[in-house]
Amino acid sequence: MLKINKQDALNYHSQEPAGKIEVVPTKPVSTQSDLALAYSPGVAEPCLAIAANPDDVYKYTAKGNLVAVISNGTAVLGLGNIGPEASKPVMEGKGVLFKKFAGIDCFDIEIDATDPDEFIRIVKALEPTFGGINLEDIKAPECFRIEMALREQMNIPLMHDDQHGTAIITSAALLNALELVGKKIDEVQLVVSGAGAAAVSCLRLYLELGVKLENVVVFDKDGVINPQRTDLADMQMRFATQRPVTTLAEAMRGADVFLGLSAANVLPAELLLTMADNPIVFALANPNPEIDYDLAMATRPDIIMATGRSDHPNQVNNVLGFPYIFRGALDVRATEINEAMKLAAVRALADLAKDVVPDLVNKAYGDNTLAFGRTYLIPKPLDPRLITTVSPAVAKAAMESGVARRQITDWFVYEDELRGRLGVSQKLLNRVTSAAKSNPKRVVFAEGDNYKILKAAQTLVDEGIAKPVLLGNRQKLEEIARANNLDLAGCEIIDNIQEKATREEFAQLLFQKRQRKGITLYESQRLMRERNYYGSMMLETGQADAFITGLTKDYSKSIQPALRVIGVDESVKRVAGMYIIQHKRGPFFFADTTVNIDPTAEEMVDIIGLAARTVRFFDNEPHIAVLSYSNFGSNPGPIPDKSRRATELAKQRYPDLILDGEMQANTALNPQLLQEQYPFSELAKYGGANTLIFPTVLAGNIAYKVMQELGGAEVIGPVLMGMRKPVHILQLGASVREIVNITAIAVADAQQLAKGRQQL
Repeated sequence: MLKINKQDALNYHSQEPAGKIEVVPTKPVSTQSDLALAYSPGVAEPCLAIAANPDDVYKYTAKGNLVAVISNGTAVLGLGNIGPEASKPVMEGKGVLFKKFAGIDCFDIEIDATDPDEFIRIVKALEPTFGGINLEDIKAPECFRIEMALREQMNIPLMHDDQHGTAIITSAALLNALELVGKKIDEVQLVVSGAGAAAVSCLRLYLELGVKLENVVVFDKDGVINPQRTDLADMQMRFATQRPVTTLAEAMRGADVFLGLSAANVLPAELLLTMADNPIVFALANPNPEIDYDLAMATRPDIIMATGRSDHPNQVNNVLGFPYIFRGALDVRATEINEAMKLAAVRALADLAKDVVPDLVNKAYGDNTLAFGRTYLIPKPLDPRLITTVSPAVAKAAMESGVARRQITDWFVYEDELRGRLGVSQKLLNRVTSAAKSNPKRVVFAEGDNYKILKAAQTLVDEGIAKPVLLGNRQKLEEIARANNLDLAGCEIIDNIQEKATREEFAQLLFQKRQRKGITLYESQRLMRERNYYGSMMLETGQADAFITGLTKDYSKSIQPALRVIGVDESVKRVAGMYIIQHKRGPFFFADTTVNIDPTAEEMVDIIGLAARTVRFFDNEPHIAVLSYSNFGSNPGPIPDKSRRATELAKQRYPDLILDGEMQANTALNPQLLQEQYPFSELAKYGGANTLIFPTVLAGNIAYKVMQELGGAEVIGPVLMGMRKPVHILQLGASVREIVNITAIAVADAQQLAKGRQQL
């Protein structure tokens, strides 16, 4: 478990600026005109519009993306009733999680009111300000009454996360655990330790999923909850058992599921031995669970266990739920968060856990073996797919259950908007991936014996993007797959060393191609033992539709076999490399970043043509800037001269292109600067450039890597332009997601070639 030093925690919160959140304006306020629009007199116009139509508050203000995190500090974490001031760091932290995981803005509000009626009145009065209300750290049983009353009185989504967040996450885990052990939810015997807000909410949701009330036994600190108890709220007494059970030991005999939301070490190990086969134990007391994880696993090897701790598998963490539930609710302007929406979140989480785990999640947790099973019942909190899985499910449920005031009609667009809220636009890649899925092609991978390639291949099959062909020793590939819990079903494995007849056929073809370029038949036979040559020849002979390599070798060594075997497209004179920069301002295209070290002006014209063709391939109209350290002749030198000459020649060869140069990068990307200082530039009419042509590989390579590390951008590539057939060279050490992205591009490229259209 991660150890937190007291002073480190205090220093973290006290360093300037104190706390964890701040308010940042979303509109420019740098001029007198800006100020006049932001406040007086301009602000009067949206005020009048809202007065005429109150629903316009969502159009002209931030209400639609604003949630209040509200507490009175009566049940803060495990610290108890420490008061509203002391709860503020937790509420700020909740606001950070809303913003980080779902792009939702928050104000934390700590209320000095322990009387439920007063608390209800204050929160109800805040409804005009907020799009949603997240109640937090309010003690039971008052929290039940407060939430119920506010849900009845308010017309915005509201949820007490301590109740429902835990219920939703554990429900998903329960469904998947029962599936793994082959038990029916309406037959399982359930024992619960704890009768607070979270436990009651869990039980209510479990009943919705099919658990039978007569199969439930609940204990609190005073013993079993039965009809004889007179010290509990109606919400808790609903779960009073009629069975003649008085002790935990009696209840645990033959039980299938134990849910702990109480205190540390209340479940003795010997009671696990009395449970049914394949017992499911959710011991969620924090920081120490009802039974130690290692002790439980040693006691019952067939146990499936979850805790609230991050140092054990199956961490029940509410961040899997509340950011995405509110996101979906806000986006359809739901009037409440109802049971249908909670159940939709449950099933979305359960289903997501069964999908292939992205490599970036594996990296985040240092575990390449994550896959649906006993130690992976629910997704990990850092899984980026949560927002595009849970939020749409919640939004659909709100619409179907009649509580949505806004309808979503295009779910693909909505998913892209969700990614955009986190700063990454996926429109371009979504289109390519959708095209690839419509007609998957055979893609051969030279480095089939690499874990990342195998992981990517599984993803490609599962997502229906491509039909992978893996080159390498079958035994080695299968060993890697077993060690990393990978499923290679749907992948073809070819060991070129064992394919003697095909190697000889390929060698003859290579000899015919290169016999007057220094390659003998003997050399051709030797080269066909190399997977880069063998894979290239598979593509050349039509046994594959695309070829991918480069993960473990330098770019120049990886591209040479493809150039020799496949060659350059007859319509162009050279190949070039491009990176696509996915930025919040939109996609940008950088060329050449990989191939032509110091191209001449004439060679830059070829690169410009290739870049324009490729940008159009990605459904964007190229607005091209030829870069230098000079703006339209402002500085002399060989680089400005070359870029200026390339621009002149390109305009002659491609008169229809929107193209200008030579110019500095900031000039190309700043529409206001272009209009003010260089209104004569064609790019000034089109809002600046989206395609940048660099004078050297050095400049292009540095630029895209700076953007990748410091610019908050996702980088796709390198995309190899100008080959006769689809070949792509991976960046050395590329991630699994990058491999999948390049493969989708390669498949779309192959589709274009098959249709006789212009490819990359």
